[in-house]
Amino acid sequence: MRTEPLLTVAPVAAVQSVAELYAIALTQAETAATHYQRHATAGDTASGDTSLLSTQSVFEVLARRERQRAEAITVGAVAALNKPPDAADLLWSPTDLVPAQEISEIGDSSLGTAYDAWALAVRHRERAFVFWTYVAALAGDPTVRSTAEGFAREALRDGDALRRERRLAWRSLRHDATGEREAAREPASAALLESLLLKDIMAWAAQLTPSERGVLMTLAPSPLPPDHDPHDPLVAEGSLDEIKSRALRRAEQLSNLYLEDADRALDQAGLEFAQRLAAQSIARLAALRSMAATG
Repeated sequence: MRTEPLLTVAPVAAVQSVAELYAIALTQAETAATHYQRHATAGDTASGDTSLLSTQSVFEVLARRERQRAEAITVGAVAALNKPPDAADLLWSPTDLVPAQEISEIGDSSLGTAYDAWALAVRHRERAFVFWTYVAALAGDPTVRSTAEGFAREALRDGDALRRERRLAWRSLRHDATGEREAAREPASAALLESLLLKDIMAWAAQLTPSERGVLMTLAPSPLPPDHDPHDPLVAEGSLDEIKSRALRRAEQLSNLYLEDADRALDQAGLEFAQRLAAQSIARLAALRSMAATG
């Protein structure tokens, strides 16, 4: 279920302080808890088999997790700032990582299943990972950057736990673990896209001042080895605006591709590798967008 592209959750602006960052995190957790709770009802979890819970009871579990997250954020803020998060520190309205409409589509449907609810929760934590990776990439303050990276890592760990619940729910629903993955699709070649993006970055850099070129070229090394013909010259056609637009589109495609690879990973090593590539790619996309906006 991909009702909203993951890469649309970029922060409105760079986070300026740790106080602002904690205020954003708390607002997001409290909003998520409220949205989940709206479609929740207490369920019997005594058996510990969460794959058998009703959709409403899954949302109850998710609401409780978000309340616990909010408590942990408050504790972290007090430890770092000697005060709890304060909405007065917000400079813009925090991005809603758990839209109420997405939950309603499952919670209000008689066809909704526990699997659907867990799958949506996985997507929400993927969205949180993308958001905090953006925040870290745009941060000018080292403490803001490291704290945001911590929130991104937490989103990854939480997403891993939710994926396990999703798998259990699928097995309960289908009685067949082999049906978990979607029908096979031929993915775009990440190596080819990295090669094409490298061409665009080099063509873009050629039209900049030496100082600007130096900054842009730091983004040129790709997470994967470029897969191009050694006799194929690194030349990209088009005006500067066309080259910028194409580079941003390819950088976004790569970020989406790595996120999808993480979601389809069959083992922990594959998951961690795809997540690392996704984090690098999202940070690169944020930097490219910033450069495109400034000239």
